[in-house]
Amino acid sequence: SHIVSEFGRMTDTERDQIDQDAQVFMRTCADAIHQLRTEAHKGVQSAQVKEHRTAVLDFIEDYLKRVCKLYSEQRAIRVKRVIDKKRL
Repeated sequence: SHIVSEFGRMTDTERDQIDQDAQVFMRTCADAIHQLRTEAHKGVQSAQVKEHRTAVLDFIEDYLKRVCKLYSEQRAIRVKRVIDKKRL
């Protein structure tokens, strides 16, 4: 249990790095979805294929938004804890 407690905690610097990486990753995903949406509508294709691609991209975009919301909520909790610690 001593080993777990010693290595199980992250430093604030590590947390900040994870936050930065997560933000970059989410932005990259949003850009990729936008690019896919642009490419999905190019070329000649049936209406059914176009609807299917739009629906899939809408689903992926919605999923990313939910992940970003969850991340923001978790980050807000972390910030609140840091502020509370500083007050003490």
